[in-house]
Amino acid sequence: MKSQARVVVIGGGVVGVSVLYHLTKRGWKDVMLVERSELTSGSTWHAAGGMHTINGDPNMSHLQAYTVNLYDELERESGQSCGLHRVGCLYLAGTEARAEYFKTELAKAHYLGIGLHEVSMDEVKKINPLVDTSKFTKAMFDPADGHVDPSSVTHAYAKAAKNKGATISLRNPVLELHQKPNGHWLVVTKEGTIEAEYVVNAGGLWAREVGRLAGIDLPILPMEHEYIVTNAIPEVEALSHEIPMTIDFEGESYMRQEQKGLLIGTYEHDCRHWALRGTPQDFGHELLQEDVDRIWSALEFAMTRYPCLEKGGIKRTINGPMVFAPDGNPLIGPVPGLTNYFAACGVMAGFSQGGGVGMVVANWIIDGEPGMDVFAMDVARFGLHNNGAFTIEKTTENYRRRFTMTFPNEELPAARPLKTSPLYASLKAEGALFGAAFGWEYPLWYAPAGVEAREEPTYRRSNAFPHVAAEVRAVRERVGIWETSSYGKIEVSGPDAAKFLDRMVTNRLPAQGRTVLCPMLSPAGRIFGDLTVTRLREDAFLMIGSGTAETYYMRWLNAHAKGERLAIRNVTPDYSGLSLTGPKARDVLQALTDSDLSAAAFPFLQARRIQIGLADALVIRASFTGELGYEIYVAPHNLLHVYERLRAAGDAHDLRLFGVRALHAMRIEKGYGSWGREYTADYNAAEADWGRFVKLDKGDFIGRAAAERHFREDLTRKLALLEVAADDIDVMGAEPIFSEGKAVARVTSGYFGHSVGKQLALAYLPISGDRFEIEVLGRRVSATRLNAAPFNPTSTRLRS
Repeated sequence: MKSQARVVVIGGGVVGVSVLYHLTKRGWKDVMLVERSELTSGSTWHAAGGMHTINGDPNMSHLQAYTVNLYDELERESGQSCGLHRVGCLYLAGTEARAEYFKTELAKAHYLGIGLHEVSMDEVKKINPLVDTSKFTKAMFDPADGHVDPSSVTHAYAKAAKNKGATISLRNPVLELHQKPNGHWLVVTKEGTIEAEYVVNAGGLWAREVGRLAGIDLPILPMEHEYIVTNAIPEVEALSHEIPMTIDFEGESYMRQEQKGLLIGTYEHDCRHWALRGTPQDFGHELLQEDVDRIWSALEFAMTRYPCLEKGGIKRTINGPMVFAPDGNPLIGPVPGLTNYFAACGVMAGFSQGGGVGMVVANWIIDGEPGMDVFAMDVARFGLHNNGAFTIEKTTENYRRRFTMTFPNEELPAARPLKTSPLYASLKAEGALFGAAFGWEYPLWYAPAGVEAREEPTYRRSNAFPHVAAEVRAVRERVGIWETSSYGKIEVSGPDAAKFLDRMVTNRLPAQGRTVLCPMLSPAGRIFGDLTVTRLREDAFLMIGSGTAETYYMRWLNAHAKGERLAIRNVTPDYSGLSLTGPKARDVLQALTDSDLSAAAFPFLQARRIQIGLADALVIRASFTGELGYEIYVAPHNLLHVYERLRAAGDAHDLRLFGVRALHAMRIEKGYGSWGREYTADYNAAEADWGRFVKLDKGDFIGRAAAERHFREDLTRKLALLEVAADDIDVMGAEPIFSEGKAVARVTSGYFGHSVGKQLALAYLPISGDRFEIEVLGRRVSATRLNAAPFNPTSTRLRS
């Protein structure tokens, strides 16, 4: 066995061999996979092998399409069959709400370039004669989908990787992991020790155990998943072609042909976790105890959709464990707190996602970045609230909802409330309806007195619309308060703090007592971060950005701070906050402090310590609404006091509380982008029109060379604001944008601009052309590029 390798991949399931293969595909040959037993041991061998491209996240769909299309190439490279049945996948809907979901997926297919298309019930009958079409109203079909043989795919990846120079060691469990001072890993196995520059945890069912060898607890858990295979069925035997994979969303089941019978599985509500305390080391090619009663109601329902099913009888039952993360997405990327330790686990849809996951992880190791926005899969997205109870509650919810539609305005209830500010009870009493992000509860909107704080899930305008409009009007005309405690806050301090941050961000650092917008870029010049930086002291800086990205930013900063004389601290728990904004904001705040808040004394983007009532506060003259505004940060134990003083002072001006829906409506009226929507790794600084924030003449910073090239080259697309001619349907994000009948872009954000009475959208549009069409719920509506923000384009109100 080798004693050294550049990368050691731990785990020989489909994901592990995919990572190995993609490393070799990029030219890294000194790579090795170590497997405790045989390839496919764990979840891979008993999987149903379905593959499909559809996913609620466009980038996940892109990676799934890559995986599905890779199998033909993999067969050619390896010389081995993948057991590929490219029979397509048929998606069936029987409710109006699900039909609207289908419209959004069909629209996304246009710009993703996948073959998903609508089919009539007559076509359904031809594609899959077993379907009782009277039970359904709408259907989609993707001819590229189908199913594969799990073992064949895994061995094809392995063979192709070995053909390119990779090494695979079987029946060789990893016993210990130790990191050397130089960052390399000592991978102690049954057969000896391997020194590796990088370790990839692709342990599947044993990913938790592999994580614990490095001192971490990953938020994943195995769950029992059961499907049946029937005996031969006359109607199946009589078929002239193999039927496609078929998914019945209302029935919460998937079905495909298995020889002369059918394979059918479901994600039952009466679900079961397995091996909560750890996967047994001697588990491998075993199955779990059959429990058909648990899924019998779903099977009975399926018999009403596919009547021939009741003739088959059960030939065999497969009940095996599959690993789930809290939101059902994979866990990939550098694990926070460790060096050169990557996760590639929690991939429950391995034959739809395994190829894409392998490609992205290989890119991340080799290039230092994944090459696209994969935050929906990033292991950093859960932060430190990945305790066992959280994972149990969220995986239960996710498993049960595998085929349940989540509406764009829907908030899921499991594992909540987890993190609340001292104002939670007060805001709830004021009618707040809360959402959650990164564990934090934050107000979506406020129900007025006599109105229930409840929102009906929908793809259309919800009952929140008039209440959000009233919140916007209050802020634009008078003054409002939005709680900012959930914002991510990081303090960087020490003798080398300024030198370090100057290398990390693209803008010049502010003087003491000032704030600037400071983007961060990846080495390839892709957008990495969107933060404000406030200089608290000569050697201390406060960075504020999206709370969802808190651990993501901390990982990035810590990875580049080796050897620097500084401290990087997550100070989100230390700073609770409020945003006071609107034309009367200065009057409200001035009534509570002796500090001079005039525009001359306290100009835009200044920061200072101010006494508000009895509390000391850090106040930053900034606002995301486009109005005069102040971000007020205090110790958590002072938040209620400051809030009550502001409310009392605001009574004279009819101050109103507002939520994130109103905030987004106001920021889009100004054309402001948002991290995770407009500002992601899918785009670069030139495309985002960040020229005023990227100082190419300030000295070197991460991504500078790439940014210089991007600003020099002719752009093909650029972030722009659109006015959309949609009357009663709001653009929400991810809708395709057409020019002369061709899909050229997608909406990144869409909201109704209540102050201007216009439906607005942000998107990265082609440089030429001002008139476009956007497909909204199956209808194409006209959209016009705006050359300026429709609300206060000169920003005089913001700087007043």
